[in-house]
Amino acid sequence: MKLVFAGTPEVAVPALDALIASGRHEVAAVVTRPDAPAGRGRRLVASPVAERAEEAGIEVLKPVRPGDPEFLERLKEIAPDCCPVVAYGALLPRVALDIPTHGWVNLHFSLLPAWRGAAPVQHSIMAGDEITGASTFLIEEGLDSGPVYGTVTEEIRATDTSGDLLTRLAFAGAGLLAATMDGIADGTLKAVPQPADGITVAPKITVEDARVDWATPALRVDRVVRGCTPAPGAWTTFRGERLKLIQVTPVPERTDLAPGRMAIGKNSVHVGTGSYAVELLWVQAQGKKPMRAADWARGVRIADSETLGS
Repeated sequence: MKLVFAGTPEVAVPALDALIASGRHEVAAVVTRPDAPAGRGRRLVASPVAERAEEAGIEVLKPVRPGDPEFLERLKEIAPDCCPVVAYGALLPRVALDIPTHGWVNLHFSLLPAWRGAAPVQHSIMAGDEITGASTFLIEEGLDSGPVYGTVTEEIRATDTSGDLLTRLAFAGAGLLAATMDGIADGTLKAVPQPADGITVAPKITVEDARVDWATPALRVDRVVRGCTPAPGAWTTFRGERLKLIQVTPVPERTDLAPGRMAIGKNSVHVGTGSYAVELLWVQAQGKKPMRAADWARGVRIADSETLGS
C-alpha cells in the first residue's frame, strides 16, 4: 500500500522505521506537528519523526491544523491507501479521515477499550495494572473508540516507570502496526468493534496530578512516582519549594513514621505514608541536578520536626 505516516515524538519513530523497513509498503509522506521551540535558546526544532523522515528522504508535511486546505489538497494528491498514526498530537477532522481508502489506523498504547486518551501508559502504572499492551484501531471521530485490528500484551514490571514501559511498547507496537498494514493490504484482517464494557479514560497527566499525597498508601506513592517519570515528574514540597521525586521504593517493615515525616540514616531517607514508609532514592531540588536522596538530605541538614508536603 501507499502510506502517509502521522506521528510526532520519539516514541513514534520505531513504528516509522518498521514501515520503512518492511519492504511491502511505500511511505510516501510523513505528517507531523510544526517545529516547536526547545532548549535554552528556544530555537525552533523539528519533531523526532520529521528528522527521521528527512534522513530517509521522505516528504514531510507540517500543517498547523490537519484541516488546513493546503494540507488536505496535498494529501488528496498523494492519494494514500492508508494513514498509520502514532502519537500525532492533533485531532483529525472528518474531511481528512475520508481521504485514504482504508482510513487512518492508530497505534494506541493500551488494550482498548481500557485507557482511551492521551496518557494510557501513565494511568496504567498509576492504577496498579499488571498487564497492558498496544492496540491498532481504525480512527473514528470519537475518542479512541474505533474498531480494533490487533493487540499485543506487555507485563508491567514492579519497577517500571512510564518511560521504561513506553519504550518497550513503542517497539512491540511497531511490529503490530506493520503487521496490521500487511493484513489490511492482503484483505485478511478485519477490524472488530470494541466491547461496550471495560472502558476507562486516560486524560493528560497534569502537574497537580503528579503531586504526591503522603497520606495515601506507600504503593500509591510508588505508582505515582513511577507513572509520572519522566514526565511531568512526581513532586512534593520541602521548605516551601518543589522537590522532584525521581525514584522511591516501598519499605514495608517500617511503620513508625507519620505521613510526610522523614527519618534520615547514614545512607538513606525514609518517608512515612498512609501505610508503611518509602525510601527516597533519587530526587531533584529546584534549580539543581538530580542527586541521590541521601546526598540531598546531608546538604540541606533536615531538622527532626521537618516534613515533606506540608
